[in-house]
Amino acid sequence: MNMLDDEDEQSFHATRAGYSHLSDVEWDAVERMGSTMGIHAVSVMLEALNRDAQHATIAKFIQNELDAEREKVALLHQQGSQQAELLREQGAQQFELLRQQQAAAGGSMHSRRPETLKIDISKYRGVEEDSLLRWFVELDDARARRIDDGDMQVAFAQSNLAGRAKTWALGLKLHDPYAFESLEVFKSRLRQTFEPPRAEFRARTELLKLKRGKRGVHAYAQHIRHLTSCISSNPVDDHSLVSMFMQGLADGPVKTHMFRLELDSLEQAISIAEQEDFSLRQARASSTSYRQPIRYDNGGPEPMELCYVESEKARSTGYKKLQRCNRCQKTGHYAYECSAPRPVSRDTGRSDRPPMRKGQGRGSAVGAKTQQRDGPSKNGQDQ
Repeated sequence: MNMLDDEDEQSFHATRAGYSHLSDVEWDAVERMGSTMGIHAVSVMLEALNRDAQHATIAKFIQNELDAEREKVALLHQQGSQQAELLREQGAQQFELLRQQQAAAGGSMHSRRPETLKIDISKYRGVEEDSLLRWFVELDDARARRIDDGDMQVAFAQSNLAGRAKTWALGLKLHDPYAFESLEVFKSRLRQTFEPPRAEFRARTELLKLKRGKRGVHAYAQHIRHLTSCISSNPVDDHSLVSMFMQGLADGPVKTHMFRLELDSLEQAISIAEQEDFSLRQARASSTSYRQPIRYDNGGPEPMELCYVESEKARSTGYKKLQRCNRCQKTGHYAYECSAPRPVSRDTGRSDRPPMRKGQGRGSAVGAKTQQRDGPSKNGQDQ
């Protein structure tokens, strides 16, 4: 078989001189056609075609080869783009994975500093005005944030003492450095020392007899809240608190409205009472601020109210009775109505006094007056 192919190829190359009208490029294309279709088939095809048809067939074959190469190049370019995109995605994933590993390694080596929250609580002085239970609530809220160590909790609690409470704590620490083993021990000893005896019993008794009085609803509610917070071991149930709150209210629209409702908690009762009290105060303010519109005179006749005239007359008469006369110094009339005689002026007898000359002093006037009264002097008589 191979021997036949070699013979055909030799005979095909031998016929190159018979196709001298074909160029080298075209003959290379004919050889490629022979390697694809077979040499015998190509020789038969060329012999059956004229020269123009041979040129056209070879040109079409070359064009088909070019199109096939372009498709291969486009396919390779598409595959290359896909490969590049895939490599880019893989590189990004590897970079992100490496960054996470570095962050985890850095976090394990350097622990992140915990966020701090600054909370300021009031100082407990150990006086009767300070509520120990309320101070314990502030202390628990502050230490629950970041303070987990027992010794730090005790130190934080001691730093918020003042007055005689701080003096008491420092005295115990000086006597026994381990006096406060934990925060619970510190609270217990502080309560035994500074909490009033039977404080809950006294708060419960005051709560039972509490009345609103002249206070506002808000102040009354705040007092009830304070007394309720002082009863911690055996707290009063909500229905009893609601009953105490409603009984302590003053008689009026607020209390009447409260008794029409079914309330389940003290806070609900306080909220409704404050709303009703605010509405009542607003209604009173609106009614007192009302002013009757001014009526202007239109020039026509107007009805006269005799009762108003009589009341004005009586009022003027009563006012007149309180006035004092400037002539007789008696009450009940004015000076122009007074029947007492007109008082005489004190300067009536001195009206004929000679006028004082210019340049004459007080001493000269006195001397002249004395001379007129005593007569001529002795010196004048002798003369």
